[in-house]
Amino acid sequence: MTDIAATNEKVRKSWKDIDLRAVAPFVALALLLVLGAFANPNFLSIDNLLNVATRSAFIAIIAVGATFVIAAGGLDLSVGSMVAFVASLAILFMNSGAIADSSIMLATALGLTIAMGAACGLANGLITTAWRIEPFIATLGTMGIYRGLTTWLSQGGAITLREPEIQTLYRPAYFGSVLGVPVPIIAILVTAAIGAFVLHRTRYGRHVLAVGSNEDVARYSGIPVERVRTITYIIQGLCVAVACLLYIPRLGSTSATTGLMWELQAITAVVIGGTALRGGVGRIWGTVCGAFILEIVGNIMLLSNFISEYLIVAIQGAIIIIAMLVQRSLVRKS
Repeated sequence: MTDIAATNEKVRKSWKDIDLRAVAPFVALALLLVLGAFANPNFLSIDNLLNVATRSAFIAIIAVGATFVIAAGGLDLSVGSMVAFVASLAILFMNSGAIADSSIMLATALGLTIAMGAACGLANGLITTAWRIEPFIATLGTMGIYRGLTTWLSQGGAITLREPEIQTLYRPAYFGSVLGVPVPIIAILVTAAIGAFVLHRTRYGRHVLAVGSNEDVARYSGIPVERVRTITYIIQGLCVAVACLLYIPRLGSTSATTGLMWELQAITAVVIGGTALRGGVGRIWGTVCGAFILEIVGNIMLLSNFISEYLIVAIQGAIIIIAMLVQRSLVRKS
């Protein structure tokens, strides 16, 4: 009897040791898959699930960067506008004909896209840290700047990739596959794997969580708080650039409305994934799961006809409020 009691006590302790905030997104994803199967028999088909995962690539990749920013106690509201601005500049460069060879032109454009994304992220980081402006205000301002510059570049219309050779070379970046797995899904997995390694297996990642947990303690411990936070915004900009690299071959066009409300979706994915908005906690794979959940919710709405698909933004807004309430309740219990 003593052995049985000891075993039961160990089981109870093991359940208590499980972080419910880390497990909750995956449980919610499993429940949504079951719900989708009841809503439409075609929901669990391989083609539909691959399509859902592919469509979530933009938000999932951007949200990986947002996880770093939020885990360090920051916030970036400019990611949707940044996508529009960086993608527009990339398309304008590819249309310029500055390099005769299409393959070299495309490779150069891809490199410039990464550089522009990092530069935009650096600008956000310096405004927040060097000028000591609250992240909400700073990125709200840059959101308007990037969106306004995109409107000016497009003159209120659309910027379209016109070079057919570049279009042909670039198309597999979104529509291609490797061993049957779509390229955007591979991009999600690679980005998340790198992000998880940096956040959880490097000294810089530990510094990010320390800064988000308690900025003063981190500073007294010798951690360069401003530099750590600035780099998180650069990481965010790099993730936005990767999303742009996938977005351009999909539509081949940008406008002032490109990326509209993507900041809400990215933040929602981060919160659903178990990352605390107050900072100090970051879960990369939970964030990716959160992005999948958002896309699955939209897919179920589209297939079921129970709720209008035009309410998807309202549903996402409700989801982030519910996720915050769940986080708060779990924190109180722990």
